[in-house]
Amino acid sequence: MAYCNSRRQFLKQTGLVSTAWLLPSFLKAMAPLGSTAHRKLVVVQLSGGNDGLNTVVPWRNDGYHANRQRLALAQDRLHAITDEFALNPGALGLKRLHDEGLLCVVHGVGYPGPDRSHFRSLDIWHSASASSEHWSTGWLGRYLDLRGTAPHDVIEVGSTLSLAGRGERIKALTLTDAQRLYRSTREPYFAALSQGEGHEHATVSYLYQTMAETYQSAAYVKEQLKPAPAPGAFLKDDLGKQLRTVAHFINSGLETTAYYVTTGGYDTHTNQLQRHERLLRSLGDNLHAFVQQLKAGGQLENTLVMVFSEFGRRVKQNASNGTDHGTAGPVFLIGGGLKKPGIFNPLPSLTDLDANGDMKFSVDFRSVYAAVLQEWLTADALALVPGARPLEGLISG
Repeated sequence: MAYCNSRRQFLKQTGLVSTAWLLPSFLKAMAPLGSTAHRKLVVVQLSGGNDGLNTVVPWRNDGYHANRQRLALAQDRLHAITDEFALNPGALGLKRLHDEGLLCVVHGVGYPGPDRSHFRSLDIWHSASASSEHWSTGWLGRYLDLRGTAPHDVIEVGSTLSLAGRGERIKALTLTDAQRLYRSTREPYFAALSQGEGHEHATVSYLYQTMAETYQSAAYVKEQLKPAPAPGAFLKDDLGKQLRTVAHFINSGLETTAYYVTTGGYDTHTNQLQRHERLLRSLGDNLHAFVQQLKAGGQLENTLVMVFSEFGRRVKQNASNGTDHGTAGPVFLIGGGLKKPGIFNPLPSLTDLDANGDMKFSVDFRSVYAAVLQEWLTADALALVPGARPLEGLISG
């Protein structure tokens, strides 16, 4: 029994428990990262389904006010960014990024045949599959497979690995604390298993291989890290801690190409106004602090941040002063490489709605992924997101 408990403890501490048994084949040997290592992508997931209409507010749109008698935000509290749109009162950090020319808002991002289930919609966004298909690999995991590099080429900050970072042969590295991960992998039990040379059972052999790669990646990250900088203006919340970790990694010169962070609470069915404002204050203030840290480290021009949520909310508010699951919503891009800062495209109509009374999406999320992969990371977007054409005019190559 002690043997089993010990094994489970090691797997949990290192994030292997969530993924190690899911992929049946061996991984390739670790390889050095490629020529795009200087460019960084940071993905921020807003879990729960962010209300895009109360984030980037179409304050002059009659349809907005007609559908949100108690949720429509007062003009005098908004942060105007154009004659038509203003940001939520809590999103002052995003307003500052906009005014610096570092924010791009892509309206109406979604997919055909929307499923308002959190789980299914996240699967679609993570895998980048067509909504009629179910895939077992994620778009960043396939990026790892294509490059054949080490797991730390993609790092997910957290205790579990999302589908986005799972490849057929390689999965992303997950961690909450680089020092803690290193210490865990140097425990005698883990270290011994990581030296295993295979097993007759393919799944066990795969686990050995995964542990060996985690052992090496943990050492790489620890050796590369410079002393942690001062906290700066990050908030002391979970998102602030995650983005501070990513800024530390990037400014330390890690070769890692992509980072993935997640923050929750956006499922605002009841009493939305104050709660949503707090969430957007966390998002805006922490992203602004993140950009300041990258500027100080000379890394801003090499870094692109993409913020998404699995769906938007319904146009019409509900009876509980909240909003229910909807369809399309905005995607934010922040940092270097923006071709068109500001508002990228028109908001879908708030009067010409679909059969369920939701906004019709105008931009397929897979085209945003394809643009990021092809134009920013110079990857083969067609191979990673089959059938998707990069959204033109979004990102500088």
